Amino acid sequence: MKHFIVLSLCVLLAGCVTTPKVDWDARINAFTYDQAVLELGPPEKSATLTDGSRVADWLTIRGQRNVTFHSFPDGRVMRLEGGRDPDRLLRLTFGPDGKLKEWKRLWR
Repeated sequence: MKHFIVLSLCVLLAGCVTTPKVDWDARINAFTYDQAVLELGPPEKSATLTDGSRVADWLTIRGQRNVTFHSFPDGRVMRLEGGRDPDRLLRLTFGPDGKLKEWKRLWR
């Protein structure tokens, strides 16, 4: 029984582990576009500027549709379609040398 409790706690704690947040500031001038594609997959959108810089957006969280339900005393339930939360994106800007120059989070 004691082993079961210890094992259960280990499984519970392992399920609660989150991946550490990326320190994008520390990656400036060291992280490349190729590394970004390997780590994040292909970007949603990408554009090359006239100076050779590349701006790319990665979708990090898709916005969810807001649905609410209203119940009436007689037992009827009405589903109401609400708005939608914005998508969350990560925009990375790489210089002509392919290294990260700037990053920011966007919501749209």
